[in-house]
Amino acid sequence: MKPDLDVENLKIEAKRFSEMESEHDEPSLFGVTDGKAVGTYLEHKFQSGLLSKYNVEIGSSAKGIDFPDLGIDIKVTSIKQPQSSCPYKSAKQKICGLGYSLLIFVYTKANDIENKTSNLNIIHTIFVDADHTADFQTTTGIIKILENNGNSDDLMAFFEERMLPVDEIQARKLAEEIFRNAPKIGYLTISNALQRRLQYSRVIEKAGCVEGVYRLT
Repeated sequence: MKPDLDVENLKIEAKRFSEMESEHDEPSLFGVTDGKAVGTYLEHKFQSGLLSKYNVEIGSSAKGIDFPDLGIDIKVTSIKQPQSSCPYKSAKQKICGLGYSLLIFVYTKANDIENKTSNLNIIHTIFVDADHTADFQTTTGIIKILENNGNSDDLMAFFEERMLPVDEIQARKLAEEIFRNAPKIGYLTISNALQRRLQYSRVIEKAGCVEGVYRLT
């Protein structure tokens, strides 16, 4: 009987996978420059290894994230431009987080012309708790307003300055919710576009130094 996969074992397996993959030379990736193709290769290889050892549900595009039972999504990105896309759900995600945790693999890619292989050196493997997946500037700005005895009008003015995609009614409800439950600091940079862009430079910088952002490798 295979054991059920839990978050701690996922972190252990991610560390092991990163170390092994960094030593692997892969012919199918030789000359490949499409970051999406590299990401798909890494995600599927990691998931296949987990399926061989654990009982785990792998998510589909309909379910939105890679490990729906654990509330975790995989992101793969090059160190050259550490970012990825994320489907838009609501402006609230910039303040309260994405609603799930992130397992991020950051790689450098090198081609071996003589052997026609490619090596993915996974230089950062980082786990970000769901509570800390909001936008850094937005959450720190809100916390500063709250600490300075700000009111709903101050928060709504801040939303407008940050060009948060909400109307006045939504902004008022969001402000009231923030007063009931202040957000935690997020460490992502999240665009306002409908196909949101998540940027990870700060996550890489802060991993292992702040609450909720763990460096696995």
